[in-house]
Amino acid sequence: MRNFLSIYDPFREMDNFERHFFDSPFFGTTTSSMAGFSTDITDEGDSYKLTADLPGFSKDDIKIDINDNTLTLSAERHSEFEKEDKKGKYIRVERSYGSYSRSFDLTGIKSDDITASYENGVLSLVLPKEEKIEPVSRRLEIK
Repeated sequence: MRNFLSIYDPFREMDNFERHFFDSPFFGTTTSSMAGFSTDITDEGDSYKLTADLPGFSKDDIKIDINDNTLTLSAERHSEFEKEDKKGKYIRVERSYGSYSRSFDLTGIKSDDITASYENGVLSLVLPKEEKIEPVSRRLEIK
């Protein structure tokens, strides 16, 4: 049987108060982080439409790169709280900062014809499909 010794911590109540205060609905939760960004891909018939949620990014912070058969979306958000004149003003920082990236396979896509637009925090890409070449069948005569 184990005996647990409880050590008196005079700051425990203050820590609990702060944790409960900042975890209130007004401040959000402490587990808020942007692991990546969410995307939807729909089949529009002759093309696919890729929609990515990138709220809080400016158009200049978003890069779309095509390398071989891979499309890579990347976005970078810089933090305001790292600026020397603003460091002391922040009580809590929950918004995610850093670089985020997702890659997609472009097999069957006309990569030269891809178009992109960005409006209200949503990036939309139209990915035109390559025309399918139907196999031609024929019968050979035996000589």
